Amino acid sequence: MWQDFIQQANRFGEAKTPFFFLIDFEQQKPILCPLNEMAEQGIFVQFPDYNNVNWLEDLPHKTSPMPPFYLHKQPIEFVAYQKGFDLVQQEQRFGNSYLLNLTYPTPIETNYSLRQLFQQSQAKYKLVFKDQFVCFSPECFVNLYDNQIFTYPMKGTIDATLPHAQAALLNNQKEQREHYTIVDLMRNDLATVAENIQVTRFRYVEEIQTEHGAILQTSSEIRGELAENWQKEIGSLLAKLLPAGSISGAPKEKTVHIIQQAEQQPRGYYTGIFGIFDGEKLQSAVAIRFIEDTEKGFVFRSGGGITIQSDAQEEYQELIQKVYVPLQRA
Repeated sequence: MWQDFIQQANRFGEAKTPFFFLIDFEQQKPILCPLNEMAEQGIFVQFPDYNNVNWLEDLPHKTSPMPPFYLHKQPIEFVAYQKGFDLVQQEQRFGNSYLLNLTYPTPIETNYSLRQLFQQSQAKYKLVFKDQFVCFSPECFVNLYDNQIFTYPMKGTIDATLPHAQAALLNNQKEQREHYTIVDLMRNDLATVAENIQVTRFRYVEEIQTEHGAILQTSSEIRGELAENWQKEIGSLLAKLLPAGSISGAPKEKTVHIIQQAEQQPRGYYTGIFGIFDGEKLQSAVAIRFIEDTEKGFVFRSGGGITIQSDAQEEYQELIQKVYVPLQRA
């Protein structure tokens, strides 16, 4: 199935056929859909320069106000989180990984549907998929245009209301090391598909709104030069870059194996990627800030980067802090 996806994406790219794609973390259930068939399949996106959300006009709140939003969390117990955390750090002491993104699901209760969450949230990259899950991601995976590839790894988070929050984030040695590691990893990843790799912006700060206030996150911009007619290899190119380094870790192959041991469940489409090829350029996102409708109700998936310097309690609190909906401002 994975090879079929790669070959079909290459064919669409060579023919300049616009398409949507969604790839799960394990690369077992990839989706490829012509752009003009998305709506009939229940796939809706909102990107900086593309959306297909005409159905929003039919939502009830267009004629009646939305009720006040609420979200109640039931996080994993700390002792359960620490078990996975300790396994990760043991592997890091053995030298098998030096950065690993550890994630867990948090059952939630909310009064909004997936489509209402999609409509009421604000993010660079939004997706609601067949009423199975909604994603409001702030993080680009790769953008490809003008024979160039760009990525913007995002590592480092702090509550924006804390005193001197930006300085505290930028001066935090653990966050610095984590960011250096992911930038180095993504430079190496881009070098497998492009040349002349450069870090053009390093550790810049962005503010992101949540229902509980703002948080600050640090990102960097990395770019490289692609061969002409890269579109005909678009599937092969994506395959070489997966899984996304920012939500797996380094070194990638061994770290993914440790993730499977620590998390004890597949991630599915969470921390996979999704995107749009419009016939000329490609834009894509990492599937984080993710709410899934399961047999037991809504589950919000979140996590954070673990290094040998990490503190279990701090990382546990970060996992909980990231369970939020970035609501649009009134």
